[in-house]
Amino acid sequence: MHLMIVDDHPLFREALTSAVRLAFPSAAVEEADGIDSACAALSRLRSVDLTLLDLTMRGVNGFDGLIAIRTRFPRIPILVVSGLDDPRIVREALSHGAAGFVPKAAGKAVLTRAITDVLNGSIFVPEGVAGEGEAPRGNKPPIAERIAELTPQQVRVLLMIRQGKLNKQIAHELGVGDSTVKAHVSEILRKLGVISRTQIVIETANLDYEHILSESQTG
Repeated sequence: MHLMIVDDHPLFREALTSAVRLAFPSAAVEEADGIDSACAALSRLRSVDLTLLDLTMRGVNGFDGLIAIRTRFPRIPILVVSGLDDPRIVREALSHGAAGFVPKAAGKAVLTRAITDVLNGSIFVPEGVAGEGEAPRGNKPPIAERIAELTPQQVRVLLMIRQGKLNKQIAHELGVGDSTVKAHVSEILRKLGVISRTQIVIETANLDYEHILSESQTG
């Protein structure tokens, strides 16, 4: 068993690594302190069976980190281990490709069961969340389904748009021309079913925890 732990808190990475090795003594455990370092490691290591991911890390907005890893490495299941345990956040994480969700407050037994279930091909959902799904709004498919139609490069452009970056900034970071970025933006607009960059941000609002929690409180 080969696992990757992605968390920007060294003490929690150490604690999680210890918990994993206690439950699975033969497991090989890699650590990464951010999305970029995790993607670099996953590109280098072809034998990783499971990624354990914290959602709230420096420089990461909402579910952007989950989407970035899931898009680039779709065959590697992701088990979210997060301090955010609101049922709506759990459901959104699962809808965006997580194979399971474990609250950081959970015990080692829950973590062990979650890892086992996910590696066996099941979806692990915390108690009290299963069966609380909600109907899609309007006539459009859920945003998770529309984002799933994007290519990995289009996802990178989407995440940069959500960060407020202009086409020239995106082109510089990706090492491509402005015309290439414009083509990606056009495809993103088409696949998401929107007509402007502002609408992209609005349509992807449910990728942000504050928006989800505020809707939960007012709904």
